[in-house]
Amino acid sequence: MTLLSLGINHQTAPIDIREKIAFSPEQLSGALLELQKLPAINESVIVSTCNRTEIYCDAVDDSRRAISNWLSNFHSMENNSLTPYLYQHADHEVARHLFRVASGLDSMVLGEPQILGQLKSSYDQARTGNSVNTILDRLFQHSFSVAKRVRTDTEIGSHPVSVAFSAVNLSKQIFGNLGNQRALLIGAGETIELVARHLKSQGIQSIVIANRSLEKAQILAKTLGATATSISAVPDELVNADIVISSTASQLPILGKGATEAALKQRRHRPIFMVDLAVPRDIESQVGDLEDVYLYTVDDLKNVVDENMRHRELAATAAQEIINGEVATFSQWLKTHQSADHIRQLRNQTEIIKQQCVDKAIAQFEQDNDAKKALLTLANTLTNKMLHAPTLAMRKAIKTDDQATIQFLKSLITSE
Repeated sequence: MTLLSLGINHQTAPIDIREKIAFSPEQLSGALLELQKLPAINESVIVSTCNRTEIYCDAVDDSRRAISNWLSNFHSMENNSLTPYLYQHADHEVARHLFRVASGLDSMVLGEPQILGQLKSSYDQARTGNSVNTILDRLFQHSFSVAKRVRTDTEIGSHPVSVAFSAVNLSKQIFGNLGNQRALLIGAGETIELVARHLKSQGIQSIVIANRSLEKAQILAKTLGATATSISAVPDELVNADIVISSTASQLPILGKGATEAALKQRRHRPIFMVDLAVPRDIESQVGDLEDVYLYTVDDLKNVVDENMRHRELAATAAQEIINGEVATFSQWLKTHQSADHIRQLRNQTEIIKQQCVDKAIAQFEQDNDAKKALLTLANTLTNKMLHAPTLAMRKAIKTDDQATIQFLKSLITSE
């Protein structure tokens, strides 16, 4: 048996290729059923995210070409069209790759934790579809424990490396508990959505989303349990805002020094934490000169992100050492399991040969009622059948002067 994996990710394939072979949630169950129909496949798990599509299999032989062709055919692509983008692994290298993926070392954002949840979801779906048995069950469960150990024993996830998360993390450092703070978010794009979700995860209760398109602000606010308003209402909303984070595509500043000064007077100079993630800037730089305003730009956060990335890279080195040790542990288990399978197959084959020889001897005895002749028939037939494969192997070894094989075959029949 061979443990296999193959796939593509953000490092090996452009997005137009990744999206062609991505599996939607609705496709996954049917895809697993189809994959399991391949003659060589015993077990399978399909992992499909925006940045990777990977197939993990336990197969009776090296079936990487068959799996690659199946993947292409499933998505109506020509065979070999994926070859330039595919990476492939076998046996313990499969474990090494999956452990790295689960730990966030193979992600677009080093150390990101979301991939672990996606792996668990893929594994659960494969279990539900009965495409997971002993090998892949052990592999994936081991990967989950490795990821947990990496998170616990290293600082791979301790330093935020996205500007959205860094902005929220900085606000938490300033205010501590965010539960009683009020946030004003200017814009309604992907960055603001990420900021809002991070704020919600930190327990903030009051979020106002201001956008030039009120309808777009309302759509986003509805999904987050926030309040929507037009961008013209920003000066009024500023009075109640403890946290202001802005990210629009405006070519002119949205928030100036005058409006901020007026809001601070009504707030009786309670401080405001501001982060301007826009380029060009949404908040006039002079706002940062005000005594009760803490203003950070995207460049300020980029320095934080860069420094945090260096911390993660150092942590990744420690994480890789953990993974190397865990790969050795899994590899030893896999060898033991595979050897047990080989022994089981050998015993099964021997049992078939034995039964064939017994049947022939019984038929011989029933024909002439000669027990001695039947016994000799049994012994001769059994000896010939059992020695057939080793004899061929010995002849080949002698022909190529393969002394290691010769000595091994001799040891099988050497009496103590």
